[in-house]
Amino acid sequence: MSTKMEEDVKRWTAKRKAALVMEIMQGKTTVAEASRYFDLAPSEIETWVDEAKKGMENALRTKPLEVKEQIRVVWFNL
Repeated sequence: MSTKMEEDVKRWTAKRKAALVMEIMQGKTTVAEASRYFDLAPSEIETWVDEAKKGMENALRTKPLEVKEQIRVVWFNL
């Protein structure tokens, strides 16, 4: 784990989630290691990673989808 991450996290803010997701994407840690270290379900961390990837993909589009359109796409694919 990076020294940036606090050991005793009481509330997972978006900023903390993003920091952890970045560490996972950069290969500094794994979902399994983070799960054990922070006592979180691996599926919860994997969801954060998936959501971050979706957000990055949308941000890099020529014409990013509006939030309502993103929700419509998610519902359509269920």
